[in-house]
Amino acid sequence: MENEQQSNSDAKQSLVYTFKIKGHLGQQWLNWFEGLAVTLEEDGNSLLRGPVIDQSALYGILKKIRDLGMPLLSVNFTDSNQPLESGTGEVNDDL
Repeated sequence: MENEQQSNSDAKQSLVYTFKIKGHLGQQWLNWFEGLAVTLEEDGNSLLRGPVIDQSALYGILKKIRDLGMPLLSVNFTDSNQPLESGTGEVNDDL
């Protein structure tokens, strides 16, 4: 019974996601991704990073990126309880 409860609590942990998009987001779009930090990289790409509470929120962010028409280069996640430098899992790369 304990293992079942443990797996339920693991499923509720929020994950920190990093979305890499080809191109720089314009200033007018920064508020559209509220809750995510936006970094404009020197190589011309944009990083959106922050906690995502569930799969529905994840799909909502992906839909917004799609609606912008900007190519999604990668999506990475980190368990919110782990240091950001370690434990990064790659979901998609070079889409």
